[in-house]
Amino acid sequence: MAKLKHMFKKTAALFGDQEINSEKPDRENKKEPSVPEGLWLKCPKCGEMVYREDIKSNSYVCPKCEGYFRIKTKTRIRMVADAGSFEEWFCDIEQKNPLDYPEYEEKITGLQEKTKLKEAVTTGVCTVNGIRTVIGVCDARFLMGSMGYVVGEKITRAFERAVEERLPVVMFCSSGGARMQEGIISLMQMAKTSAAIKKHSEAGLFYLPILTDPTTGGVTASFAMLGDVILAEPGALIGFAGPRVIAQTIGQKLPEGFQRAEFLVEKGIIDGIVERKDLKETISHLLKVHQENKSYQNYQGQNFIDSGYGAEKIQEKNLTAWDRVELSRSSSRPTSMEYIQQVFDEFLELHGDRSFRDDGAVIGGIGMFGGQPVTVIGQQKGKNVKENIYRNFGMASPEGYRKALRLMKQAEKFKRPILNFVDTPGAACGIEAEECGQGEAIARNLMEMSGLKVPVLSIFIGEGGSGGALGMAVANEVWMMENATYSILSPEGFASILWKDGKRAKEASEIMKITAEDLQKLQIVEWVIPETEPACEENIPELAERIRERLDEFLVSQKDKTDEMLVQQRYDRFRKF
Repeated sequence: MAKLKHMFKKTAALFGDQEINSEKPDRENKKEPSVPEGLWLKCPKCGEMVYREDIKSNSYVCPKCEGYFRIKTKTRIRMVADAGSFEEWFCDIEQKNPLDYPEYEEKITGLQEKTKLKEAVTTGVCTVNGIRTVIGVCDARFLMGSMGYVVGEKITRAFERAVEERLPVVMFCSSGGARMQEGIISLMQMAKTSAAIKKHSEAGLFYLPILTDPTTGGVTASFAMLGDVILAEPGALIGFAGPRVIAQTIGQKLPEGFQRAEFLVEKGIIDGIVERKDLKETISHLLKVHQENKSYQNYQGQNFIDSGYGAEKIQEKNLTAWDRVELSRSSSRPTSMEYIQQVFDEFLELHGDRSFRDDGAVIGGIGMFGGQPVTVIGQQKGKNVKENIYRNFGMASPEGYRKALRLMKQAEKFKRPILNFVDTPGAACGIEAEECGQGEAIARNLMEMSGLKVPVLSIFIGEGGSGGALGMAVANEVWMMENATYSILSPEGFASILWKDGKRAKEASEIMKITAEDLQKLQIVEWVIPETEPACEENIPELAERIRERLDEFLVSQKDKTDEMLVQQRYDRFRKF
């Protein structure tokens, strides 16, 4: 299977909303073609007339403006489920009218006849590329996909049955929120569905919500935002309060792209964006890597031919500690992403801390290693000024550490091993970092990582600066590239604090014991990865192959350890210092 690292595209927010956006397309001097009714459709995004068959063949995406059409439930199921595999569940739940709202029953009956749907959500079971999956599809044609009693009940029962049959759940969300005609009973559905998802999660099962246009209100504040991985279609409107309500309430113009899917990726709220043409493949891949038989305890090894890399000795190169410092900081050294691309067969990047921002200094996601899913996290530097500004030179913010911890806890739930690539001058330093709790974020990582019930491996590939590095290195084993460093702080900082003279950094580096060789003697690291020549673009395939061989051995050595053994091993490792 091709690598999936570019599957989620963070594109600009180009699309308006056909029911919410009041801006109308410019139709001046545009004569709409005279065609038989039904052969052509008007795009709700750009206003152009588009041939119906072109839309269908393009996954219901406008071929002119790339705007997404809202699609019917049957179409959505047909795009994802294997042919003939869908079986609908819970079709006959009795409708309620808790407020005795006038003509509510007649309204529901009329919508049922018009849409051919029983309610605003359809639930059932199907297979996706052969993987049996519970699926739910919300349809905005039915009272804007609002959540009343029947919707909440169908979703809750779907999760309950998924627990009984140990199945994953994929939910296509589209809604205006709570159903006003059912009042407080509608509000209670938010808590009911959330509680059912909690039971499903505690059973160790995978839940994937896919947010479509629009996903708002009480649905956003319940089942739509509780997934293990949360994806959205490009340009989808997603938010708790509607944009017009917000603008009127605060009396301000909202920023461009506000509450669109791309905005939520940037703000760390969702994991990524998936285009319709990639939808089934992406869902299938995520279902595959979250199957119960993908636990690290089932890893069988890859039968690497012994190259002798693991036993290779570090050769004397007459390099000083300061020489190593300069090499660790070199812009020519491979970054975390470059190692990830070389070490893993596939990599699917996930984004965000779910609360504030997606920190560019930390990348993370799911890699495949010989059929074994591995949660991979790395501190990422840039290769030029623009990249380094976006990546903050690899100095993670609190959001970066919280993103890393979120992914590590996800790995624990699904019994995936964790591999961290460490490369940072230190944690982000500044007003915003302190306002957002930098110290607490690192402390939380140290505490939570110490108790993770899966194997954790951290590899230092460049700089390892202070608590910023340690926040990714509470591991069962720690490895270092030969020319990497790991220190209490930079030599410049060390000299400034102890000697009040930052210019004595070279001298400081010699007494700080920060080189891989020094740290192996101190038992801070278990293995030093030899660099025959300093790590660079030309020799990264060779270095990655060394890591692959040793990683295979590491995973095989860990698979028979119980949860308690892994936690105790990690505790004992740090307890001795």
